[in-house]
Amino acid sequence: MEPFCQYLDIAPEVQQALNEHRPVVALESTIISHGMPYPQNVETALKVEQTVRESGAIPATIAIIGGRLKAGISAEEIDYFGKKGVAITKASRRDIPILTAKGEDGAATVAATMIIAHLAGIQVFATGGIGGVHRGAEVTMDISADLDELARTPVMVVCAGAKSILDLGLTLEYLETKGVPVIGFGTEELPAFYTRKSGFQVNYRMDEPKAIADAFAVQQQLGYRSGMLVTNPIPQEYAMDYDVINTAINEAIARAAKLGIKGKDTTPYLLNEIKEITGGKSLDANIQLVLNNARLASRIAAALAR
Repeated sequence: MEPFCQYLDIAPEVQQALNEHRPVVALESTIISHGMPYPQNVETALKVEQTVRESGAIPATIAIIGGRLKAGISAEEIDYFGKKGVAITKASRRDIPILTAKGEDGAATVAATMIIAHLAGIQVFATGGIGGVHRGAEVTMDISADLDELARTPVMVVCAGAKSILDLGLTLEYLETKGVPVIGFGTEELPAFYTRKSGFQVNYRMDEPKAIADAFAVQQQLGYRSGMLVTNPIPQEYAMDYDVINTAINEAIARAAKLGIKGKDTTPYLLNEIKEITGGKSLDANIQLVLNNARLASRIAAALAR
């Protein structure tokens, strides 16, 4: 498919790589504006891009700026997102048409990044952790749009599992219902963002980037319109203790419930609370797992390009 969208701007470096069938890795921008404080957010975003380059691929940070869908933004634009922070709309599928029509900015979530990456012709996307089914969703129906996007947009998402603030069992059940394969890179157990274990099994373990690329290539050739979820455990030296992080998560969830925090405000609030409870250790872990995912995504993208 020849990518075309009148609202889409592809950075020249990214377009050249796509034209030459060289590996490109999409990156989200919500982590810049909503994921961590300035200037750490900008430093991390630039370091992730650098990691992608060092791993043999071209980075394409995805964002909406002045109503334009951007596949690849400049260091100055990353700094702009970092400084403006939460004043920028957190953009998912539902927000893209409105922000584009109004000429406004949007920080791309997992769902929005998948959509814009697919429009640009980018097949592989590295992030931290995906959204999922929230705890208590059987009452609130709070389910991240990320899951439905995985079911309808053919982009591979490389992550450190689902954020452990979620109901991981229900998240896996939902993905199964939607027919999305969940691959564990070097693991049979679903990693839970800050930790390498969750108690839940992935669908398939694969130990080589080429094997994952081959499976995704077959999925594309079969005409599937869905994505693939690749879960990559945080490196052991940066992983947090399972019991410590779960205690922190439960404390943060209780505070959020008491304050009546709901919807898309929930995840940023919980991540910030967990950072405070853990004395900043969770933020350090978050940065390391994103870098780790960028390395793996680049290796898979290179295998796909070959």
